[in-house]
Amino acid sequence: MPGVDFNRVRTEITMEQVLRLLGFQPTNRSGAQWYGSCPLHKSSPMHRGRRRSFSVNVAIGRYFCHGCRSHGNQLELWAAATKQPMHQAAIDLCHRLGRHIPWISRW
Repeated sequence: MPGVDFNRVRTEITMEQVLRLLGFQPTNRSGAQWYGSCPLHKSSPMHRGRRRSFSVNVAIGRYFCHGCRSHGNQLELWAAATKQPMHQAAIDLCHRLGRHIPWISRW
């Protein structure tokens, strides 16, 4: 099976696109920094103190959840949310967004 160029996937697919696929609705925004319920462990906005456990900087494409301690870039977020290995998550994400898969023919 050929490899996937993960760097190209991260360059071509934004954090905002992944958040939209996950149905993330920020409860607060401060410039490029967005806060809300974690799409991974589904922190409820009704639980006081946990409604902003998820923080994401859409400009640099990094996230962190203070509740479940998950962190990473948009591809890692998609892999964690869909419970897929990175290779399969990259392929799945490209398919869902109608993008070509940036294959690597040799390592």
